[in-house]
Amino acid sequence: MFKTGELAVYPAHGVGVIESIERREFNGEKQNFYIMRIIDTDMVIMIPTHNVQSVGIRNIVNKKDIPRVLDILKDRSIEIVTQTWNKRYREYMDKIKTGSVFEVASVLRDLYILKDEKPLSFGEKKMLDTAMNLLVKELSIARNVKEGKVRRDIEALFDAS
Repeated sequence: MFKTGELAVYPAHGVGVIESIERREFNGEKQNFYIMRIIDTDMVIMIPTHNVQSVGIRNIVNKKDIPRVLDILKDRSIEIVTQTWNKRYREYMDKIKTGSVFEVASVLRDLYILKDEKPLSFGEKKMLDTAMNLLVKELSIARNVKEGKVRRDIEALFDAS
């Protein structure tokens, strides 16, 4: 259960703030809804409180889990499977839609590695930007550090390899 004013992550959209919890009628029955505003886009989303698990809304990553995120980004032992860009795109999008910070980190890492091997398609470039933005926003909030610093730190992990 989230409280008004709390930050949470909405899969594929990023960090948002729970602006209110409202009771509204939907399909003839009264339900409680979280009214969530996504910080980066200012988009407002209504989520039935009983659907939080299935939607995948979660708390911001815990500080103690950040080293695991960084380990995923640093891992170069993975092998990028050669497949069509659209199949890769679908697989990466499925990972991002899970809302898991660890899956988002793996997508970002994979696309950075792929980018060094060959030019990315337009969709892959856009997905790389999306994964970077989702990760930067969440890690900056979790670490209480400016987004620019987090972005530079992440980019430095890839420049060093």
